[in-house]
Amino acid sequence: MNKPLVSAFIAFILAQILKIFFNLIMDREFNLRAAVSTGGMPSSHTATVSGLTTSIALMYSPGSTLFAVALVFSIIVIYDAVGIRQAAGKHAEILNELTTILSEISEYGLQPKNLKTLLGHTYPQVAAGTLLGVFVGYAITNYL
Repeated sequence: MNKPLVSAFIAFILAQILKIFFNLIMDREFNLRAAVSTGGMPSSHTATVSGLTTSIALMYSPGSTLFAVALVFSIIVIYDAVGIRQAAGKHAEILNELTTILSEISEYGLQPKNLKTLLGHTYPQVAAGTLLGVFVGYAITNYL
């Protein structure tokens, strides 16, 4: 069995399922779409790469080249999840406002489609994803 791959996959699935329950708790709304959407608690991107990296660290040691590759990959994915994608969400909010204003003053009946604004993750969402991934990576590697 490829424990790092299984760890990553299970961490991803658990994070996506947990999004439904966090959405239920926070918004008091049962929304199955939360399981397939970007953003939300916990970060499935972070859980996935943390599970992979933890499993690799336990199997091959933190001094291995494979762990170094996984760690760098994880850092890039986490940075993207919290930084770049969050900025893209803020840009989408501004563009949505501008297109609304343009549609109101347009003579041609412009009907803009709003861009998705919840793209990135907050630091607590990333921290929760990291903890979930580390836990899953540890459990899969040591107990399966």
